[in-house]
Amino acid sequence: MKEELKAFPVVVELPVQWGEMDAAKHVNNSVYIRWGESARIEYFNHLNIDSSFNAEVGPILGWQDCKYIFPVTYPDTISIGVKTVEILEDRFMIECYMYSHKHQRIVAINKNSIIPYNYHQLKKEPIPQEWIDKIKELEA
Repeated sequence: MKEELKAFPVVVELPVQWGEMDAAKHVNNSVYIRWGESARIEYFNHLNIDSSFNAEVGPILGWQDCKYIFPVTYPDTISIGVKTVEILEDRFMIECYMYSHKHQRIVAINKNSIIPYNYHQLKKEPIPQEWIDKIKELEA
């Protein structure tokens, strides 16, 4: 697990909360989406991209999916490695790989399409060159 996490420029650690488990006696699927959100926001922080909705153009989630690989239970800690895997004209794709400390293995992969969105004009924009430069620098 430690070796695999070296492939990511941003790694976030989150404790599993007892209340995140459901009737199936493992962490509810919706929690993985929240974990991905927390990791995605930390990734934006490392890029110095304003995700507060105060900037004229900021990131907005256009699409996501999550592949559930192994059940997680309390107590545990999750490490999430985040990286950009593709940059397109109007979006970039990031992936969040989630690892269990207790089981020392991958438990889920969350994929996200991030779209530059003009919050004043309420429309998407091409990716600012500044974002591309920051992504390339962080991922180098």
